[in-house]
Amino acid sequence: MSNRDKFIETLKKGYTFKGDYITLGAGILDNETVTNSYVNVPLKTMNRHGLIAGATGTGKTKTLQVLSENLSEKGIPVLLMDIKGDLSGLAQPSPGHPKIDERHEKIGLPFTPKPFPVEIMSLSEQDGVRLRATVSEFGPVLISRILDVSETQAGVIAVIFKYCDDNKLPLLDLKDFKKILQYSTKDGKKEFEDAYGRISPASTGAILRRIVELEQQGGDLFFGEKSFEVEDLIRTTSDGRGYINIIRLTDIQDRPKLFSTFMLSLLAEIYETFPEQGDSDVPKLIMFVDEAHLIFNEASKALLNQIESIVKLIRSKGVGLYFVTQNPTDVPEAVLSQLGLKVQHALRAFTAKDRKAIKLTAQNYPDTEFYDTAETLTSLGIGEALVSALDEKGRPSPLAATMMRAPMSRMDVLSPSELANLYNDSKLVLKYNEEIDRESAYEMLNEKIKKAEEVKAKEEERSEKEKERKKTTRRKSSGGYKRQNPVVKVLTSATFIRAVFGILKKVM
Repeated sequence: MSNRDKFIETLKKGYTFKGDYITLGAGILDNETVTNSYVNVPLKTMNRHGLIAGATGTGKTKTLQVLSENLSEKGIPVLLMDIKGDLSGLAQPSPGHPKIDERHEKIGLPFTPKPFPVEIMSLSEQDGVRLRATVSEFGPVLISRILDVSETQAGVIAVIFKYCDDNKLPLLDLKDFKKILQYSTKDGKKEFEDAYGRISPASTGAILRRIVELEQQGGDLFFGEKSFEVEDLIRTTSDGRGYINIIRLTDIQDRPKLFSTFMLSLLAEIYETFPEQGDSDVPKLIMFVDEAHLIFNEASKALLNQIESIVKLIRSKGVGLYFVTQNPTDVPEAVLSQLGLKVQHALRAFTAKDRKAIKLTAQNYPDTEFYDTAETLTSLGIGEALVSALDEKGRPSPLAATMMRAPMSRMDVLSPSELANLYNDSKLVLKYNEEIDRESAYEMLNEKIKKAEEVKAKEEERSEKEKERKKTTRRKSSGGYKRQNPVVKVLTSATFIRAVFGILKKVM
C-alpha cells in the first residue's frame, strides 16, 4: 500500500462517523490536497469545546465562519464574539470567486452560496439587540470576583446584598450598588451596625473605586434592565436553521474588564438556566470567543478560576465553547486540557522564542507518521490547518493537515443599509432595546434619607420652639421683681424699718 493510500485509509477510518457531522475540508499530503479524503467533526462531541489558533491572516476567521454556517445548517444556534467587526457578512450569500471554485474542486465538495439567519447584538450603544444584566443577577460572589476585591471587601459585598434582600431593595444597576455602599457607612451606619456589625468606610471606599473603574469601561451600559434572557440565544428559524447571534464588540477592544465581565455573567447564566443534557447527539449552543486573549490576559486569578470551573461544567448543558486566538499559549493550560477540537492554522517563526513556542504547540497534537508537526505548522498556507478532533467515543482522531472549505456566505462586512434592515426585522430589538429605569435601591434609599432628614428637621424645629417657650416663661416669671414700682419699694422699706424699731422699743 502506497503512502497516499495509507493516508486515505487512515483519514477514512478516523473521520467516518455513524451520527451527524460537519465537513471541514479535505486532507493534505506532501503539499497536495487529497480529493474525497474528508476531515469531519461529529456533532456529538462538539460540546467538548475547541480552539482555533494561528498567526494573523492565516484564515482563523474564515474557519470560524465555516463552522458557524454548518452548525446553523444542522439546526444548532451559534453565538459569535465579533471583536474585529468582520462577521456580519454571514447574513448575505457569497458573491463567489474563481479561487473559491478552484479550492472546492481540489477538496471535492460542491460550493453553494447562501445567506444565514443572523441576529446582531451589542454591549454598548452600537446598533443591535442590547445585552444587559442586573447587579442582583450576578450575586455577591461573582461581583466580588469581577471586581477582584479582598476577602474582607467580599464580606462587605455579601452584607450589602443581604441587606438589600432583607429590605426588598432591587439592585439593578451600578448607581444602585454605589448608593447602598455609601449609605452603609453614612446615613445608614447605625442601622447596619445594629443588624450586621460595623462596616469600615475604607472597605466601601475601595469597592467604590473598583466600581468606578468598571464604569469607565462601559459597565454602566451593561448593568441594568431589561435583562437578556439566554433562552433567546437558542432560537431556530421556521425551516429549522439555527440563528447565528453576532455580538459586535469592535468598540470595547480596549475595555477588557467589560468583556470578561460579560463573558463570565453569560456563562454563569447559561449554566444556571439550561437543563442538564449530558452527552446528547447534538449540542444546544456553540459559542465562539474571538481574540480570546482579551479575557485571559486581563483576568484576575479569581476570575480565571471561575472561567475554568464553568468551562469544565458547562458541556453537560449541551454548550460548546470555542476560543479563537493567535497562539494556543494565550489560553490557560487548565482550559486547553478541556478542549476536544483543535484547528491550528500556520504559525510564524521569526525569533527563537517563536520557534520554542511552535515546538511546544506541536507537542499538544497526536503523533503522526505523515507529518513533522512542528515543520508543518510553519509551512501551512492560507486557509490550511492542522486538525485534531474527537471521534464519537471521545478519542482523538488522527492529525490531518486540511485544506479548509470556503464560507458559503459573504467574507466581508454588511453595508450600513443592510445592517439597518437586519435591525428593523429583528423581534429581539423590540424586546430588549427599550430602556427601563424603574424604582430601585438608588431611588428608595434617596427617599428613605429624605424622609429621615425631614423627621430630623421637624424634631430640631420642635426642640428650638420648646427652648424658646421655656425662655419666654422664665422671663415672664422673673420680670416683676426687676421692675418694682419705686413708691412701693420706699413704702416697703419704711414699713420694715418701723417694724424693727417697734420691736426694739418693746425690748427696752
